[in-house]
Formats: sequence, C-alpha cells, structure tokens
Amino acid sequence: MSHRSLIAVIFSMLLPGCGWLWGSYGANGQSREEFERYVEDVFRLQNSLTSEVMMLQETDELKSSERVQQAEQLMRQQCDSLNEYVARDVDGQSSSFLLRRRVEKTAVECERAARDLEALIKSP
Repeated sequence: MSHRSLIAVIFSMLLPGCGWLWGSYGANGQSREEFERYVEDVFRLQNSLTSEVMMLQETDELKSSERVQQAEQLMRQQCDSLNEYVARDVDGQSSSFLLRRRVEKTAVECERAARDLEALIKSP
C-alpha cells in the first residue's frame, strides 16, 4: 500500500467519530473531504520537517540554533495526537473517540507550529 493510500485510509477511519455530530470538521468548520486533505497535508508537512531537522542535526548545521530546536520541540508537542493516531493505526491498534477528537482539535496548532519551524529553518 502506498504512503498516500495509507494516509487516506487512516483519515477515513479517523473522522467518522468527530464532525458528523455537527456537520463540520476541525477548527475551521470544513467538510469531511476538506478536513481529510487538510490533516493529511499537516501530517506530511510536520513529518518532512522532522526529517529535515534530523538531517541538519547530522551535519551539525543546527547545533547552534536553540530557537530551531525549541520550535521543533513545540511542533512535536502540538502534533503529538496526530502522530499517536498514525502510529496506532500503522500498528493495527484501534484509536479511541477521544484521541480522534484531539486530532481534530489540534490540527490547526500542529500546522502553526510546523509553519513556524519551517520559517526558522528557511531563514538565513
């Protein structure tokens, strides 16, 4: 199964327990399809930034940047529920309604933290 297919399956399982109660999903009141795409994009962004930070640390380019390290730590905290959900799904474990709800509630904060880290990495 491709990475994209896996993520689509993950989020199709994630969302039924959340927004159907209100007819919208996430902090921005998106449709189910829009929210699935949004969360997938956020997951991919924070995942790629984590990889980028790891590569930069291996080349010693980030050892002196405490701000980048703090921003990465914040991103990890903000994206914790999303990463927990994905890890549980990959391991074949079910996720509680509360975890799915936390992902829905924290996706915007996860993206914001990821964008802040991205800006720090890209800045001269």
